[in-house]
Amino acid sequence: MSVDGLLQLLPDMTKAFYETLYMVGISLIISIVLGIPIGVLLFITAKGLFVENRVLNTVLGLVANIIRSIPFLILLVLLIPVTQWMLGTTIGPTAAAVPLTVAAIPFYARLVEASLREVNKGVIEAAVAAGAKPWLIIREVLLPEAKPGIISGLTITAISLLGFSAMAGTVGGGGIGDLAIRFGYYRYDNQVLFTTVIVLIVMVQIIQYIGDWAARKVDRR
Repeated sequence: MSVDGLLQLLPDMTKAFYETLYMVGISLIISIVLGIPIGVLLFITAKGLFVENRVLNTVLGLVANIIRSIPFLILLVLLIPVTQWMLGTTIGPTAAAVPLTVAAIPFYARLVEASLREVNKGVIEAAVAAGAKPWLIIREVLLPEAKPGIISGLTITAISLLGFSAMAGTVGGGGIGDLAIRFGYYRYDNQVLFTTVIVLIVMVQIIQYIGDWAARKVDRR
């Protein structure tokens, strides 16, 4: 493809870029809203913690592990009936956001749980000994202490979602993946494929840089 061809592709590339931001953004926001509470529950209901609950911990852990064990492309297909029921369509970035969100929530929840495990147990025990209620311990001890890890986990989740969104494009989800398939793969145009790959690489680098900067800013250590 010539330079003129790439310029003609620019409107489609711009549209695909914003579609990718849209579907990843929706999934990421819902992942934050639901993933952090689930991650906290996974941590505080574990054995030896101040809200120990073996049944709840086992159920949450099992559901998270089952979803995480399903390859995204298969999950995408499995959730087509759910997406159709919720939105009335399985095509477009909004529809793609449904399986992206389902994949992201348990993924991020486990990263949040892992970050909370890094919190000094002595600080938690001191708060419990002082008579602090569970919600106060979560708000004033766990989340502030684990904030850098939670932000780093969010960065990893965002980058993973970016890769998943490209896969969603292969089944009509829109975005950069859809552009790469329609204009690159089906038309045997490697230049389009390379261009979309470069765009994705730049997006990953930007996300990683912002995430690392934010994590350093909130790190108390």
